[in-house]
Amino acid sequence: MTQTAPPPVQQPVAALAGRPADAPAERSVRTIVSPLALAGRRGKVTYWSVFALVVVLFAFAFLFPVYWMVTGAMKPPEEVVRTPPTLVPEQWQVTGYTDAWDLMRLPTHLWNTVVQATGAWVLQIVFCTAAAYALSKLKPAFGKVVLGGILATLMVPVQALVVPKYLTIADMPLIHVNLLNDPLAIWLPAVANAFNLYLLKRFFDQIPRDVLEAAEIDGAGKLRTLWSIVLPLSRPVLGVVSIFALVAVWQDFLWPLMVFSDTEKQPISVALVQLSQNVPLTVLIGAMVIASIPMVLMFLVFQRHIIAGISAGSTKG
Repeated sequence: MTQTAPPPVQQPVAALAGRPADAPAERSVRTIVSPLALAGRRGKVTYWSVFALVVVLFAFAFLFPVYWMVTGAMKPPEEVVRTPPTLVPEQWQVTGYTDAWDLMRLPTHLWNTVVQATGAWVLQIVFCTAAAYALSKLKPAFGKVVLGGILATLMVPVQALVVPKYLTIADMPLIHVNLLNDPLAIWLPAVANAFNLYLLKRFFDQIPRDVLEAAEIDGAGKLRTLWSIVLPLSRPVLGVVSIFALVAVWQDFLWPLMVFSDTEKQPISVALVQLSQNVPLTVLIGAMVIASIPMVLMFLVFQRHIIAGISAGSTKG
């Protein structure tokens, strides 16, 4: 009987490459410019020059409109409409801001906006958090059906809901109460925010079940677990939801215009349009600058929470 020779032993590819067989494979990274070209002096100079140019262009694109708006209120009315425009005011003055503060009654309208935004934020945080916690951790009957119905409302255009919401606010079902010219007309529709509810639910889904079971073993009930365990862990996403809720009410125009016919109760977004017909252009620009200051300050104060909330849940473990 003839014996066949055994097949030649194939060496691992790693051994042929001069690397141990058990060494982890290196991941090849493809870039527009090779790392070898960037390692040289010329490559570094080119890279940092292009990087600095891009940063300067983006900073100019975002900051120049802000500069133009802030300085526009400091120009005389005839200089604002001059052609070609002046980049730096020839005569610096602050009357545009002081007149806007007095003539357009900005304190009243800013306070109306704060009341409406704060109420909508509080109610949205309370009810959306409770609903998201119930759908995520309590697992109610037909929970998936309820969640599917909530998410289906995201497919409906906002404009299609304006008339039904207005009819509901004008004559509340069952109790027959008219909520026009009342902050509740802003608060109640803002509670039903499907996007923020889904955002909270997805974050609650990532909280380990072991943490909640440990709280149950210690005798904590459902509400105690929500207050002492879930909410402290959810500060990043609660910060993001708070920003979304406040900005949505602050910049909304169509709905407050419909429900607030009383000028004294209108928010700043509606008042700027209603009172802009009989004021100089510099006064209007100054009013827009003042109206944008609260949102800018809120972003600067809570930017750390915004970034943490955006990155929350991106990694596990």
